Amino acid sequence: MAEQIERAAGLLREGELVAFPTETVYGLGADARNPAAVAKIFAAKGRPADHPLIVHLPAAGHLDRWARDIPESAHALAKAFWPGPLTLILKRQPDVTDAITGGQDTVGLRVPNHPLALELLHSFDSGIAAPSANRFGRISPTTAAHVRDDLGDAVSLILDGGPCTVGIESTIVDLSRPRTTILRPGMLSAIDIGRVLGRVPDVAGDLQSPRVSGSLAAHYAPRTPLVLMPDDSLSIELRNAIVAQERVAVLATFPAPFEMPQVFWHIAPADPAGFAHDLYANLRRLDALGCDRIVVQKPTGQAWLAVLDRLKRAAAGSGSR
Repeated sequence: MAEQIERAAGLLREGELVAFPTETVYGLGADARNPAAVAKIFAAKGRPADHPLIVHLPAAGHLDRWARDIPESAHALAKAFWPGPLTLILKRQPDVTDAITGGQDTVGLRVPNHPLALELLHSFDSGIAAPSANRFGRISPTTAAHVRDDLGDAVSLILDGGPCTVGIESTIVDLSRPRTTILRPGMLSAIDIGRVLGRVPDVAGDLQSPRVSGSLAAHYAPRTPLVLMPDDSLSIELRNAIVAQERVAVLATFPAPFEMPQVFWHIAPADPAGFAHDLYANLRRLDALGCDRIVVQKPTGQAWLAVLDRLKRAAAGSGSR
């Protein structure tokens, strides 16, 4: 694998795209200092040019190469959670390209917690811009096979590190404004962050907050229409689907309540971390069945906020073939 890492770092220096695993999802990487290379990310994904990217760093010691006016809270969070599924939004250094930031005065930075990602970053010894390695708005990839299916020859090299261990994208925390704010929930919760800062952060709602990855209303979406249903409504919904002679795929944490020949039922883990780990692979699997609808049990409770965020966005963007 060391040879593959060196090859990947060499391709990045040449301005090519490399997909690599992180603990959250697979990233589509380019040299964050090379605007022409970054432009290839947008072209490969079909991503809007004003949608900012997250820069992955080898270590927290690289923070001041990309950010300025770094508050103590940033260092505290980096010490507590890096490497890990946390992205910090900070004021950018003047030499950070607009291609990364979407023309904003902020930049998103994180140190991923995956051995291959860290080996690549240390070999490259600079920042790698890397959104999820899939077509924009579609289901994020958590295996190398997902990347191949979505992007094919658009990527010069895919580093295969097996399935991602977390399975949904990082928590994004804005530290560029007076009040610390979570702009995108992840498996690191507001309570986790509050324990380090001594105060639970706000949750985004301010239209003046920086634009960040994964914040659009429609995202992570299957081509099959997806609906979220509370537990007590799910059986009724399925009976109606049977009467209408629809083929339905179901994702729920409990077994099917009765036999339904035209319903494809998949049981998901009942805990938030397990459900998140399998979420994108499960959505891809159910999407591939070509059913009329995907029905997903709607989770409730604070521990499920990040999963619910992804499911709501997936439902909003679903159904576009």
